[in-house]
Amino acid sequence: MHNVLVTGGAGFIGSNFVRYFLETHADCHLVNFDALTYAGNPENLSDIEGDPRYVFVRGDICNRAAVEEALKEYKIDTIVHFAAESHVDRSILGAAVFVTTNVMGTQVLLDAAREHAVERFLHVSTDEVYGSLGPQGKFTEETPLHPNSPYAASKAAADLLALAYFHTYGLPVVLTRCSNNYGPYQFPEKLIPLMIVNALNGKDLPVYGDGLNVRDWLFVGDHCSAIDLVLQRGAPGEVYNIGGNNEWKNIDIVRLLLRLLNKPESLIRFVKDRPGHDRRYAIDPGKISRALGWSPAVTFESGLKSTVEWYLAYRKWWERVMSGEYMEYYGKNYEAR
Repeated sequence: MHNVLVTGGAGFIGSNFVRYFLETHADCHLVNFDALTYAGNPENLSDIEGDPRYVFVRGDICNRAAVEEALKEYKIDTIVHFAAESHVDRSILGAAVFVTTNVMGTQVLLDAAREHAVERFLHVSTDEVYGSLGPQGKFTEETPLHPNSPYAASKAAADLLALAYFHTYGLPVVLTRCSNNYGPYQFPEKLIPLMIVNALNGKDLPVYGDGLNVRDWLFVGDHCSAIDLVLQRGAPGEVYNIGGNNEWKNIDIVRLLLRLLNKPESLIRFVKDRPGHDRRYAIDPGKISRALGWSPAVTFESGLKSTVEWYLAYRKWWERVMSGEYMEYYGKNYEAR
């Protein structure tokens, strides 16, 4: 792994992975290939722009010519594919862009990787492809796919394409599915940063339905370490679930955040539930633990505390995101391919 292309590296998980990978692989050269849609923010990585091992390319994964140009120019041997439309609420309002980016964009990348004999293709997916769980049990890699939102359906389709390219063409694809991530640089439309930002601004904290929907939470740094391990040692054609063994009801997380911020629970507002809202997700990470020796290192209590501290320290970052100013920054500084 000397020349690595990371798609979607300006997003939340992608930017955390870029930083993690550069910190842990001294001999790598990393190309961050990102279209800079609303969720892509180059300010996430402004501190490493001078690193000679790092280059940013503004490009769309749906543009075959741009993808191939990057693979050829930088002699890419490894692809880590984060780039995706990922917000369920947005997929409910408009599914077309999710199908275009998540399915067609993945197909373009897979074709280009095959054409250029890429040695490793890691496709990053989500536990949402499995659908909803009852009160018992956990998702394993053998759980049938049953996506319940346009977002989840588009990711399930991309997963199947990636695995098909392994079985049909022998492309060395490996696939990960993770539980809900949290941590620094998360776009403040997702649960944890939205609640932090609203609480700091004295605004209502909107909680869907009765707030009893359950999710398994994973600190983004732990996710990055798992992806890196799968990239190095995962078996081609295999799927690895990445979870935190850390289930929480949404309402309990909101209350915990309010306590950490010393804000009143009177800010909580229950709102109409989201259509097709899955009741519970929980991942069994036994396979990656047994096969590769991975386990999460950050407890939820310490991870959530450090996340709150980050949003307190980096108020300017999320204020620029909320106001849209960050888009002016990349509009002036990054030309699209």
